[in-house]
Amino acid sequence: MAGFIDIACNFTHPSFAENLDQVLQDAKDVDVNKFVLLCASLDDLEPIQSIQSQNPSQFFITAGIHPHHANEILDLNETPLIDKLLSIQPNAIGETGLDYFRNISPPEIQRDSFALHIEIAKELQKPLYLHQRDAHDDFISILKKNNSTLPPFIVHCFTGTQKQLDDYLDLGAFIGLTGWICDEKRNKDLRESIKNIPLDKLMLETDCPYLVPKNLPMKAKKNINEPKYLPHIANEVSELMGISIESLRDATSQNAENFFT
Repeated sequence: MAGFIDIACNFTHPSFAENLDQVLQDAKDVDVNKFVLLCASLDDLEPIQSIQSQNPSQFFITAGIHPHHANEILDLNETPLIDKLLSIQPNAIGETGLDYFRNISPPEIQRDSFALHIEIAKELQKPLYLHQRDAHDDFISILKKNNSTLPPFIVHCFTGTQKQLDDYLDLGAFIGLTGWICDEKRNKDLRESIKNIPLDKLMLETDCPYLVPKNLPMKAKKNINEPKYLPHIANEVSELMGISIESLRDATSQNAENFFT
């Protein structure tokens, strides 16, 4: 298996509007060769399709509504959400889930949106790309209600406790790790628990341009995270798990290929 796969790239963010080609080249220079384009809003669908069309073989894509934008389901008119998401032929449905940290969309609307995305993923037989923040109990309850028919799913940007990790793994979840684990002071529990993630359930991500790793040897320009920092994250994870970075790279990339293909 050649190269890393970054499973969380928010390339529709304005941070990448002028330099995406260079960002991609910088990533490839350090063996990050494939990228998952994340969709947070229906407004992202067309830009994601445009980015992917430039080199389809290097991108997987998601289609969905992030819980911050869950209110968008209230504005759907005669075109059902499933048709809108299908318009870009996604590899996974999402980013969907629950985020009660700021409740940018009301929790009840978030739950409705999450349930709708789950039904769409079932119908299309597509995997689910999930987000959860400060909403674990409701999140896991919704997943358990659908457990017998859930498609494969990944909980991306995992920053939770061992108990939360156990809840996810018990349901067969894949787990995405970001540079959040690079902060020793704030993440003792997380850094301890990740050794308990089975290697065949793990994927790696930057969530760029967010979540710049705290311990980069050189500060990120304009504090913008990029896929070129994925090997740095991988090195941290490999040390915490007690395995070689090559083994981690090969396993997580194969997991991503299998999940998104």
